[in-house]
Amino acid sequence: MRKRTKITIDPKYILIFIAVICIVMIIVSFRFEEKMTPIRSAVGSVITPMQKGINSIGSKLSDQMEYVTTVKKLVRQNKNLQKKLDELSVENKLLQQDKYELKNFRELYDLDEQYNSYPKVAARVISSNPDNWFNTFTIDKGSEDGIAVDMNVMAGDGLVGIVTKVSKSYAIVRSIIDDDSNVYGSFLKTDDSCVVSGDLQLMNEGVIQVSGVSSKAQVEDGYEVVTSQISDKYLPGILIGYAKDMKMDSSNLTQTGYLTPAADFSGLDMVLVITEVKNSKELKEMLE
Repeated sequence: MRKRTKITIDPKYILIFIAVICIVMIIVSFRFEEKMTPIRSAVGSVITPMQKGINSIGSKLSDQMEYVTTVKKLVRQNKNLQKKLDELSVENKLLQQDKYELKNFRELYDLDEQYNSYPKVAARVISSNPDNWFNTFTIDKGSEDGIAVDMNVMAGDGLVGIVTKVSKSYAIVRSIIDDDSNVYGSFLKTDDSCVVSGDLQLMNEGVIQVSGVSSKAQVEDGYEVVTSQISDKYLPGILIGYAKDMKMDSSNLTQTGYLTPAADFSGLDMVLVITEVKNSKELKEMLE
């Protein structure tokens, strides 16, 4: 079988051929310009609408591409702005938290200065009963921190309660608003004795009970009530609250009324624990 011979053409000859054709067409166009006019017009009438359509499509595509690019850019900018906003929001919350912490520390410092004769340790409230008031709650300090049963607890402007149970790393406090709480107190201005009793029902009105006041006592609303010297567990002189609506009992032997607590029991966060119990303090004084 006869093998066919493959013919190859050098690319430079192809380029030369195309160049010659172009030159010939240019010469013909100039040489026969008048005769070529109808042809150009005919070709132009066909090509011009096509060019307009192509230009219109190209313009729309360009606008669409520009729109897509703009949208992508805006989406990217929005994500960056959202990220910065989230960061600022976190920073703002941290600043608010720091401000709240600073306020708590200032209050504790002022309270510590007010009762500087008592040794104290600060503690944070870590849990409480699932109700509106902190009638019992847990603090993050225990026996390892020197906390013991019957130590007095303070916050705000005065007495909060007393330690009832202690573990190594935490302790439980019963506050003066608890239904089982009774504190012997006295009116600071008149030195008249009274009993302050917890009442969770009354705490919805922001008060607890005060009773056992002598009928002859000249006490008025706003008078300060502090812990009494005769109390068996509470150290003397700690502000409990302020008298309100004092009135004579039906027997005309005693007066009763209400007490607005010196501490805010709707949102305890940090407290001060007096790191001595009353009996040990009295024993120490007797030995001295």
